[in-house]
Amino acid sequence: MNAESWDLPGPHVVSFGVADADIDEYQHVNNAVYMTWFDRCAWDHSAQLGLPIGACLALDRGMAVVRSVIAYRRPALRGDRIEVATWLVPGTGPLRIGRRFQVRRAGGATLARAGIEYACIALTSGRPARWPDAFVRGYVPAPSVVAALPGLAPL
Repeated sequence: MNAESWDLPGPHVVSFGVADADIDEYQHVNNAVYMTWFDRCAWDHSAQLGLPIGACLALDRGMAVVRSVIAYRRPALRGDRIEVATWLVPGTGPLRIGRRFQVRRAGGATLARAGIEYACIALTSGRPARWPDAFVRGYVPAPSVVAALPGLAPL
């Protein structure tokens, strides 16, 4: 198996083992599991950026998924060790931020790619809300990632 490089520079990477509960009737990882992996990777990255769940709760702000696009290339299978990478990318509006994700077997082939867009909401009301200063400082796409986006193939 050839090792594939990450799509963008400076990924935040989280590893997972495929559990028996992740396997569906077709004997591969169910598509819903990928969304769980993306969520866990995004939360881990947010915590690294200084925005763990406790900080979000204290600010009464969170990032809610408004759009998800996933392109599956190969199945993840029982026993696989999975690496999920994420990058912040610009959103389509003033209250939004995007993330790109790449899933691969540890050091190997890419299994899936995703783009997820998030909108800032007030947690108490669920309504769109302005970004608090902590979000403005923390959720900043890296310049090297933004520079690489025009050359990135669409999902």
